[in-house]
Amino acid sequence: MKYIDREGRITTADSGQDRLLKRMYLSRAGRRILKVLVCPFVSRAGGWLLDRSWSRVLIAPFVKANQIDLSVCEKERFRSYNDFFTRKLKDGVRIMEGDEWTLTSPCDGKLSVYPIVHEKGKKSRFNIKNTSYTVESLLRSPKLAAYYEGGTACVFRLTVDDYHRYCYVDDGMKSENCHIPGIFHTVNPVANDVVPIYKENTREYSLLRSRHFKTVLMMEVGALMVGRITNYHEACLVKKGEEKGRFEFGGSTVILLFQKDAVRMDERLFQNTQSGYETIVKMGERIGESIRGQK
Repeated sequence: MKYIDREGRITTADSGQDRLLKRMYLSRAGRRILKVLVCPFVSRAGGWLLDRSWSRVLIAPFVKANQIDLSVCEKERFRSYNDFFTRKLKDGVRIMEGDEWTLTSPCDGKLSVYPIVHEKGKKSRFNIKNTSYTVESLLRSPKLAAYYEGGTACVFRLTVDDYHRYCYVDDGMKSENCHIPGIFHTVNPVANDVVPIYKENTREYSLLRSRHFKTVLMMEVGALMVGRITNYHEACLVKKGEEKGRFEFGGSTVILLFQKDAVRMDERLFQNTQSGYETIVKMGERIGESIRGQK
């Protein structure tokens, strides 16, 4: 996997976990094992174990291996591994960049940006790596999918070392949450090369009738060992930067869908995606701007 940050620094990652997942997804024996591992009860069981107090012994090695700075967190001692995993940062650690017309990242993660292509007589679609997705298959709603024809899809992939809370990208009126049950594939890119993970995994979405970016669809996607997607609100008024929810243990994904002519993404993000790089972003970092707010 190849990452690039906002200064253009490139990182290539090929961990033991990546190699193991690749062998599992590409071999017949591995896929047999995965049929069990991706079942919801396995992730729920894993989440239950990591809620136990004994799991604290896993924290120190993880912090050291991933160079996590606990001094920026509200607390540095935790009841369990999952308590550590869902840790909350101190106020002011993540700042919303720009002005009210600036689009900022809702989370920490590795971002890829795709145009939602609409061709006459065909369903709107976008490609993640080598896998094609229709918006309809992602949402299971042809009526809702039509609103995002010609728009933009932003895919934020959170790895286990990322901060696993996420926020709203604008002020506005949030809808109720729509839950789509499914299974729990890893969101590692090697899995996406083999199976259409984002239309098979458990996910939850809501709509934000925003002040500056039209109606934004916000989706959270569970993944292998993610025991829970926790969204705090149903239908209500929300503020930009307000915490929307969190993921329990495991890698996961946040997806934003924007309507046509709602936003102009920073060009570097499209270029990085087309070149095969995921862009490292932090919550609150600028990623684009409202078309309506451009001078």
